[in-house]
Amino acid sequence: MDQNNTAPFIPALGYDFLTAYYDLAIKLTMPEKKFRRILVEEIKPQDDESILEFGFGTAQNLILMKNQNQNTNLTGLDVDPKVKDFAICKLSKNNLTIPLDLYDGKNFPYDDNHFDKVYSCLVFHQLDENTKSNCLKEIYRVLKPNGELIIADWGKASNKIMRIAFGLVQILDGFQTTNDNVNGKIPQYIASVGFINVQITQSINTAIGTFSYFKARKQ
Repeated sequence: MDQNNTAPFIPALGYDFLTAYYDLAIKLTMPEKKFRRILVEEIKPQDDESILEFGFGTAQNLILMKNQNQNTNLTGLDVDPKVKDFAICKLSKNNLTIPLDLYDGKNFPYDDNHFDKVYSCLVFHQLDENTKSNCLKEIYRVLKPNGELIIADWGKASNKIMRIAFGLVQILDGFQTTNDNVNGKIPQYIASVGFINVQITQSINTAIGTFSYFKARKQ
């Protein structure tokens, strides 16, 4: 894909020069082992399932997913060519080969009804209203009937302290894109494109806000 045709996007941590410090920032600000362990538990990768990670970042989730089940067919999709380089390096260090695709910020490069599950972690709070809706439509399109969506991202603040703490994320990633998360609107976005059984399965409080797990199914 021609990287010059990539639509504008917010890099990891909000700024391109901070991408190299993304993993460190996660370790310092979040209970990383806990929130990633819960993510894997929510996804429950099964033998021969085809699973897409939307926004693979530095590939940490893909590595954990593969370690959980070597027989799951994983694919990663991201819009950021720089973060893809970090992901390829990390996969190589772990002796793993997982397809990593770039896209133009609009259309996913996959056929309809292709994946059993699609998951995303710490991506949707970086997307504006139109991009959130478009990405959810694309996820719906590429999921098989009865396929499952799992989103792990910032949710509605559970208390005033969590609301104040989330201010750091908003400063880095922008108030326009993050307000929908902290105001609890992510389930509405998911349902609006046709997903059913939309639910928040659990939430955990972190040093920088309330982190939630959203699940839904394609009809």
